Amino acid sequence: MKDTSDINPLENEAIYIIREVAAQFEKPVLLFSGGKDSITLVRLAQKAFWPAKIPFPLMHIDTGHNFPETIEFRDRLAKELGVELIVRSVQDSIDEGKVKEESGRYASRNSLQTTTLLDAIEEFKFDACIGGARRDEEKARAKERIFSVRDDFGQWDEKSQRPELFDMLNGQIELGQNVRCFPISNWTELDVWSYIQKEEIEIPSIYFAHKRKTFVRDGMIWSAEDDIVFRDQDEIVEERLVRFRTVGDMSCTAAVLSDAVTIDKVVSEIRDSTISERGARIDDKRSEAAMEKRKQQGYF
Repeated sequence: MKDTSDINPLENEAIYIIREVAAQFEKPVLLFSGGKDSITLVRLAQKAFWPAKIPFPLMHIDTGHNFPETIEFRDRLAKELGVELIVRSVQDSIDEGKVKEESGRYASRNSLQTTTLLDAIEEFKFDACIGGARRDEEKARAKERIFSVRDDFGQWDEKSQRPELFDMLNGQIELGQNVRCFPISNWTELDVWSYIQKEEIEIPSIYFAHKRKTFVRDGMIWSAEDDIVFRDQDEIVEERLVRFRTVGDMSCTAAVLSDAVTIDKVVSEIRDSTISERGARIDDKRSEAAMEKRKQQGYF
């Protein structure tokens, strides 16, 4: 792990939050997808407890439609760090009849993760889930507190949140409640990439430009390297040089044209970008309040 003497304020705040989670809760977990934000969280957790190991497990809610590159990276990183990795599958929730597979042109398993996540929280009795959500991502994210209390049904109510004055974080919860904790709430996408650049953090290859079989729909570029993403017969597959700014379920995450093959080029590209990374997530476009509705139901 690279040693840096000039700790920046965002890093300092995030480490403080992670330590508060460990101090105030009995059974925390870090939600880990293999994406850049959760990878950043892992590095921050390493620093928070160094030279000891991260004192809580990582957990991934696997839709079964994740990019193979991120799954390989997820497993390898957990093994290298020697931390417990818990994986729970959306496919199991489908098989058990708890959720129904979507069909059609914009079918996705992304929203189905909520049921699997809530079941996993109940299974392991986690009282705090550390996530990589940032306030700059989306309007509903901007309403979220750093310690966000969820009721005994796992639901979020934006009107009954606690004040967080002078960095005072209140982790007191009632029986059945749990808290979602967001150490990098105040970071931007560029902050995350700049931190990855400075810390020389390894990330999945999918974040860098590579040739990929793709097709275009609604002005967005979709992967066509498997049968997960629905494709009409008239949607032509072409090989393009692309990368992914955000990594989620393959069925709702579009690529962007790019020739950024190094972290320095990625940072430069993000700095010059005029659109949000969430602009490549079709699940956020279903309605103006799509994210907020999912969060109210228990989405992270």
